[in-house]
Amino acid sequence: MNALLNKAIAALTKLPDAEQEAIARGMLDRLEADARWEKLLADPRSKAALSRLAADARSEIARGDVVEGDPASKPAT
Repeated sequence: MNALLNKAIAALTKLPDAEQEAIARGMLDRLEADARWEKLLADPRSKAALSRLAADARSEIARGDVVEGDPASKPAT
């Protein structure tokens, strides 16, 4: 375990049990989500799907269908 993680765990041990549980659950959820994404992105079908999405995005940009910034913050025309 590295020094930063040791420091974080030392700080966590000083928190009430309920807060420790909540933080631990969040950490585990994050690790599980990351593992699911890694597995999904490692699937060869993902490369093709992502390539199609990128091509679609490039087409939308070329057509001028994409606006800079948050469209919700733009005044109505």
